[in-house]
Amino acid sequence: MSAVMKAVRLHKFGGPDVLVYEDAPKPKAKAGEVLVRVRAIGVNPPDWYLRDGYRMLPTSWQPAMTLPIIPGTDISGVVEALGDGVTSFAGGDEVYAMVRFPSGLAGGSKAYAQYVTVPVAELALKPAGIDHARAAAAPMSLLTAWQFLIAQGHDVPNPLQARQHIPVQLKGKRVLVNGAGGGVGHLLVQLAKWQGAHVTAVSSGKHQAMLRNFGVDRFIDYEAVDVETVVTDLDLVVDAVGGAKSARFLKTLKRGGALFPIFGLGFDGYDEATRFGVTVSTTQVNSHGGQLAEIAQLLSDGTIRVEIDSIFPLAEARKAHERAAAGHLQGKIVLTVADGAV
Repeated sequence: MSAVMKAVRLHKFGGPDVLVYEDAPKPKAKAGEVLVRVRAIGVNPPDWYLRDGYRMLPTSWQPAMTLPIIPGTDISGVVEALGDGVTSFAGGDEVYAMVRFPSGLAGGSKAYAQYVTVPVAELALKPAGIDHARAAAAPMSLLTAWQFLIAQGHDVPNPLQARQHIPVQLKGKRVLVNGAGGGVGHLLVQLAKWQGAHVTAVSSGKHQAMLRNFGVDRFIDYEAVDVETVVTDLDLVVDAVGGAKSARFLKTLKRGGALFPIFGLGFDGYDEATRFGVTVSTTQVNSHGGQLAEIAQLLSDGTIRVEIDSIFPLAEARKAHERAAAGHLQGKIVLTVADGAV
C-alpha cells in the first residue's frame, strides 16, 4: 500500500489561501487507534482559528504549533486498519468521530486528509440512516450542543471557568437559542425540542422556514427587532454566537434562570448576572465516542437532522473556508474526499 495520501496542509498561517492540497505521509494506527479511510469531513470554527494561528485567543492561550499542519477534526469514513489492542471495531465498519479535540487543537487532529488515525474511545459507528456527508457534519456541533444541554460527559478541567458546566433540566422550560440557524444553533433547537422545552429561535429571516420545520414555538428575526426588548421570563438562553454581547440576554431571564454562551471568551456580565440571580456557564466540547454512539440513533431515525449549508471537494478546502468567512451559514459546510463516494 502507498505510504502517501492527499491532504490539505498549512505551511504558514493566514487566510484561506494558505490551505494547500498536496501529498502527505499516510498515518499508521498505533496501539488503541483505528486508521480510517475518510469519506467526508465537517468544517468547524476551530479549523479556521487554527489556520489563522489562533490569533483570536489571548496570547497566553495560543498553543505552540509546528508546521506543516493538517487541520480539521470531524470525519466520517470506513475502518481501514486496527492498531494493537482494538477489538471493538472491524475492517470495513462505517464510523464517525471528532478526532482529538481539544487535545489536538495545535494540529494533532489531522482530519483534512484521505486517511486519519482516531483513538478508539473517540470513534463510533456511523448512523445507518444518513450518508457520510451528514455524519461528518455532526460530531463537533452536535457534541457541543449535547454537552451543553444534555450531559457534559467528561471531567476535563474547564478552561473557561473554575467549576464544571452542568446542564439544566429542559422539560417544560422556556428556552431561547440565539444564532439558531448556524451549525451548532440548529442542533441546540432540536435537542431542546426533543427534551420537551418551549423553544424560541433567534436568527436572520432566511432561516425561518428551516427552524419552523424543526418545530420551534417562536421565531424572532434579529434583523427586525432587538430580541431583549420583546422576550422575558425565560428559563434558559443558549447563545450560539456568544462573546461579549451575550450579556444583553440577562434581562430576558427569570431569577434562577441560566445563560449558556457557547463561545464564552469576552463575556463580562458576571456581576450583572449575580444581580439578576442568573447562572452563567460555559464549557469546551471534548471528543466522546460513547456520546456519538448514543446520538447515532437520533440521527439515523431523523429525530435530529443535520442541515448542510454547502459541500466542497477536499481539494477545494480554500473555497469552503471562504464560504465560512462570508457568514450567515445555514447548517454545516462539508468536504468530500475524492476516493470515496458519499
